[in-house]
Amino acid sequence: MADAFLEVIDASEAHRRFDDAVRPAPLGEETVPLDQALGRITARDVNAMVDVPGFDRSNVDGFAVRAEDTFGAEESAPRRLALTGEHLAAGDQPTREVGVRTATRIATGGMIPRGADAVVMVEHVHVDTDTILVAKALTPSANVSFAGSDIARGETVVAGGVLLTARETGTLAAVGVTEVSVWRRPRVAVFSTGNEIAAPGTTLRAGQVYDSNLRILCDSLRELGCEPVPLGIVPDESSALRAALTRALAHDVVIFSGGTSKGEGDLGVQAVREVATVLCHGVALKPGKPLCLAVRGRTPIAVLPGFPTSALFTFHEFVAPVLRALAGAVRSTAGVVEARMPVRVNTEKGRAEFLLVGLMDGPTGPVAYPMGRGSGSVTTFARADGFVTLGRQREFVEAGESVAVRLLARDLQPADLVAIGSQCIGLDWLLSLLRRDGFTSKTMMVGSQGGFLAAGRGECDISGVHLCDADGVYNTPFLPAGVTLIPGYRRMQGVVFRGSEPDLSTTRMVNRNRGSGTRLLIDQLLGAARPPGHHHEARSHNAV
Repeated sequence: MADAFLEVIDASEAHRRFDDAVRPAPLGEETVPLDQALGRITARDVNAMVDVPGFDRSNVDGFAVRAEDTFGAEESAPRRLALTGEHLAAGDQPTREVGVRTATRIATGGMIPRGADAVVMVEHVHVDTDTILVAKALTPSANVSFAGSDIARGETVVAGGVLLTARETGTLAAVGVTEVSVWRRPRVAVFSTGNEIAAPGTTLRAGQVYDSNLRILCDSLRELGCEPVPLGIVPDESSALRAALTRALAHDVVIFSGGTSKGEGDLGVQAVREVATVLCHGVALKPGKPLCLAVRGRTPIAVLPGFPTSALFTFHEFVAPVLRALAGAVRSTAGVVEARMPVRVNTEKGRAEFLLVGLMDGPTGPVAYPMGRGSGSVTTFARADGFVTLGRQREFVEAGESVAVRLLARDLQPADLVAIGSQCIGLDWLLSLLRRDGFTSKTMMVGSQGGFLAAGRGECDISGVHLCDADGVYNTPFLPAGVTLIPGYRRMQGVVFRGSEPDLSTTRMVNRNRGSGTRLLIDQLLGAARPPGHHHEARSHNAV
């Protein structure tokens, strides 16, 4: 096949090449029973063949009446109506008509008898043997759902290209549908590559990490309406990679992660070149530069970077749109929110960067907190609300600058409680108790200094802090105006070491992140000493 090398191109050019080569379109229709339609994508509009409700229906327990017979009724001057003697439960068919100054007892969901156009609630009626006294005037249609008021016959109840959830399947059941025309699911072969990864549940060797990409990608495919076919972990061996690709190419799409960087240890792209046309290998973006996109006939092949955040970004940016088209889904219109960047962010000029952010409600609108930029982080993508695209010519984003945040989920909801500051075991415990009572919370561990600044800007509800000044005074010297300090608990902090007095020139250490109260305390205790490992930063107490 055509030779290729690591040629860095714009993201827009990578999109164009991939779309032009694949020309993605739905793979064909099939009909499935409604009880198997959950998670499938409709191939055509579904129209109602019946009215819902199919009859005029009572919304309350009470009495079916003619509204005009209640005009002028009030507590001091009720209207007397004669009972027809019929009692209509849900599912009963009326046999008696409601005439002038008559009423029929009816239950919620009952069919409105001929002649009636309203239902008076039982709370507003006094029953007197074979008559009732109505103490409230009604208007026509009061407490009545008329036939077709929810869904009218011929109305489109589910459009084509919709991924069916319980809401849609319930609606289809309500109009009597028993089977649905859906698009065939793309069957996507997925595997991970590398000698450095192991399957969850196995014992890790030195230098290995558990493979999270396979799980993340398979579940992402299900969310898109595809059928993932996991092929496991393939070692970095040419013969094994060729065999895996041969198996994978029997499917509609091939995706694997790892083996994209330019180096002798990454053989994935080399194996792809032997069986397919490489469209691009190297995209000017961060994270995700080593992305490789290829095609075999009309079968798309994506070789994603091995680091989880890079793999997820490139999957959602380049592969997911093609998969949606193959699955027959409507084009995604991810929401965009304007937000303020609270801190200065430097970026690398020359390639676009996707900066993951967490959204907080600030006093003047949303605030976008950077979530960290490690492409190997497993949790960064999971905790982020969206991302900011920084163009190739950007060198930095100033603190306070407005940015456009592309949301990762359309159902983003603000948290009930926002905590920004130092990791605090007491606060963690408190938030855990609140979550059990249904409160939602969002936390950002930015250190005590960042917590004071966020509280001063009004960007959080609570902040765990433990910051001391040069005189050993905690917290009060740093308290912003308008912020209340609530005394918490005391704890012992210091430098723990093995044996007797340590030799700080040889004793290795693990430090806390800059900006945290613990880091400032440790630096004060160390004075001018900088033991080996001083710059090795852990972001939490547990990480240390």
